Amino acid sequence: MPSVDVVVECPVFDSFRVQQVAGMFDVPLEEKASERFSVELPEEDESWQVGLIVGPSGSGKSTVAKEFFADELYRNVEWPKDRAVIDCFGELPVRQVTELFTAVGFGSSPAWVKPYHVLSCGEQFRCDLAKALANADFGMRNAECVDTKLDNSAIRNLQSEFPLVVFDEYTSVVDRQVAKACSMAIAKGIRRGNIPCRFIAVTCHYDVAEWLEADWVLDMATGTLQRRRLRRPPIELEIHRCRMACWKLFARHHYLTGTLGTGSRCYLATWKGEPVTFCATLPVIPKKNHRRFSRIVTLPDYQGMGIGMRVVAAVASLHRSEGHRINVTSSHPALIRHCRHSTLWRTVNVKKMGSSTKNVARLSAYRSSKGRAVVSFEYIGT
Repeated sequence: MPSVDVVVECPVFDSFRVQQVAGMFDVPLEEKASERFSVELPEEDESWQVGLIVGPSGSGKSTVAKEFFADELYRNVEWPKDRAVIDCFGELPVRQVTELFTAVGFGSSPAWVKPYHVLSCGEQFRCDLAKALANADFGMRNAECVDTKLDNSAIRNLQSEFPLVVFDEYTSVVDRQVAKACSMAIAKGIRRGNIPCRFIAVTCHYDVAEWLEADWVLDMATGTLQRRRLRRPPIELEIHRCRMACWKLFARHHYLTGTLGTGSRCYLATWKGEPVTFCATLPVIPKKNHRRFSRIVTLPDYQGMGIGMRVVAAVASLHRSEGHRINVTSSHPALIRHCRHSTLWRTVNVKKMGSSTKNVARLSAYRSSKGRAVVSFEYIGT
């Protein structure tokens, strides 16, 4: 295994206050202050997907990362104030940019069309992650892994060919719930091949280790390297039938209108008592005992964790047990990909130009999918 031995030096400037501090605290003064960091890291050809360099401030995390991963270390970029974040990925096709946003848990399409500086800290952090991962030749590798439907073992075998992305100050600017959600989203994307790279997070926060499910952890506090796949804590959700008033918390994060149809059956999912996902169903006109999902929204801080589709499947199962057929129709790439690869759903319709409004003209609040490519799925259960 490679060893990293780094000596960091800086000059000590002689001044009256420096001499005061030296006298007050008995600090020995030399011409230069120096510190040595000596650690071990995994071999480049070892089989791993996610690594973590962690330790308190001043322990040498960034120093080691810069010394050993200088070319792969992501450096922050300036985001233009007069362009939407979706426009800031060069020649990368829009479909692949949206896939990348979704892979890091930035799944709110209304936020994609906003400039970086108006986004929340959590959304900005996810944009920075997407930018870092886009440098890993996302388009070519994503097509290779997803279109050929490689299994997990095949993806792991390809890891040595994937580019390396190293992200310093990982989750330093976001609250700990967002940090966990981002970490889980990245881990899922990498292990499924949707994010085709090996990823190393450099952070002072130990709480992300389990959510990243890191294959190895270098703890700079002790200078020790541990090789072990950490396991993510379980996410236990509670789903409640709720009133339409609960929609107010979620409305602005939905990409269609903020209204709910009359007769909506609403459900709220909570995690540790906090609301995370809202969904609503409506009857399919004019089909008897047939309903459809009209609204599905997961709050931004919890996106990328797989919560939304777990809630949808649970609500769909409830409808099936009551004797109803239940469909979901969407243009969102993440939902479409999930349903296509799930045994719980079957594809029933693909409309490249959406649906017409001629049969629902009398419904003033109804917004059809005309002009948008959509895919419909029916829940069939296990």
